[in-house]
Amino acid sequence: MPHLTTPGGVVRAPAGSTGGTGFGVPGWAHPMLAPVEWAVLAQPGLPVHWAVLDVARGPGARPDPYCVAAVATLRESGVTVLGHLAMRDGARSFGELVSDAHRFLDWYGVDGFYLADCPSGRVDLSETARTVTTLRALCVQQRRYQHRHRVIAGRSVGGGSVAGRGAPRGVDEPVRCPEGRDPAAGPHPLLVFGHGTHPHPGYADLADQLVTFSGGWTAYRWSQAADWTADHPPERFCHLVHGVPRMHIDEALRVARWQGAGTVWFTDRTDREGQNPWEALPGYWDELVSRLGPGVSE
Repeated sequence: MPHLTTPGGVVRAPAGSTGGTGFGVPGWAHPMLAPVEWAVLAQPGLPVHWAVLDVARGPGARPDPYCVAAVATLRESGVTVLGHLAMRDGARSFGELVSDAHRFLDWYGVDGFYLADCPSGRVDLSETARTVTTLRALCVQQRRYQHRHRVIAGRSVGGGSVAGRGAPRGVDEPVRCPEGRDPAAGPHPLLVFGHGTHPHPGYADLADQLVTFSGGWTAYRWSQAADWTADHPPERFCHLVHGVPRMHIDEALRVARWQGAGTVWFTDRTDREGQNPWEALPGYWDELVSRLGPGVSE
């Protein structure tokens, strides 16, 4: 079973029980085309680590009211929403990426970013680090602005709390930050790098999570983890796999465990004829959910 070893032949320990595994949703179709998909993620107790918002290969040219509503529903349910930034293997300019990030934050209030087609080589590390530093700063800046807005709004109604039922995540409770950190900065922004393969290990110092596999089931079941990944906990890695047959769901979960991936997305949909396998729910959604969160989909 090749997936149980690293390329160097070293057997690695399991990443832990599947109870700690959760979903990373790489991006539904537009809410008008996939209303069921967007609604299902708001189910209580569903083990969703994050979901990607891709309006039009990015934030789009203007705020989309359907996407605004979908994101608000997810955030009220505690789901982390990431804006889709198309890196194109490093071909897009720093300015283009920052512009897209501004629009995602201003229009949709995302919790972080999914860097799609992130470069993987050592030569791109410094430029990627520059982009990441800026993205984190933009997230903190946006949260400080939102914090001040809530404080002002609270004072305008007599100093009462602005939190209430249906308030965005983090509003109902005071933000608890490490000593010396500005509470207005809010929780740590999440950055997921969508490499789709094992990058240079230096990228692990920049991202919160790395997508080290993105592809079909045939390749996945015989894949191997890079040696350096054993130095990091499973929450640092994600696997996205399409074309997984229903009868192989358990095997796919075992591969993820042994390769140390704590976030997964498995679907029986494929990329044949140029289709996007991530745009809709897997045909065995209830069964898949029952593997990670028994009773959630009942």
